[in-house]
Amino acid sequence: MQIAIQDLYPESHSHCFGCGRSNQDGWHLKSYLAGDKTLAHFTPKPQYTGGVPGHLYGGAVASLLDCHGTASAAAFRYLQNHSDLTDSSKIQRHITAQLNVKYIAPTPMDVELTIAGELISIEGRKVKVLLTLSAGDKLCAEAEMLAVGVD
Repeated sequence: MQIAIQDLYPESHSHCFGCGRSNQDGWHLKSYLAGDKTLAHFTPKPQYTGGVPGHLYGGAVASLLDCHGTASAAAFRYLQNHSDLTDSSKIQRHITAQLNVKYIAPTPMDVELTIAGELISIEGRKVKVLLTLSAGDKLCAEAEMLAVGVD
């Protein structure tokens, strides 16, 4: 069974609302390697609706992209020096330095969303990731992230 990237974070860094396994009230987003990309799936609950009825709040869209992006950055950087991720991998937590989100279409509430990440570049502790959030075949948002590894 493939392990989620977030499950490889040290316990001291597993409290994030969006993806932290130790946050009992959080979303527990799980991101996985899929070839040279990363993927996560999330079905929003009704309380996260936005200004347009039946659609996801824009801040939640950014949050999903943010959590998946930092996980993607951590995995891509780890894989720069290792062949794969295992349940004993010790990956370095990354934080967002910049997230530029482009909202393309309203994000529906009643479907499973797919968040994908692709590596753009790695320069030392800095990792750039291209992110998309889709509902089925409909692209709802895309973003470019700059994430930085934390000591």
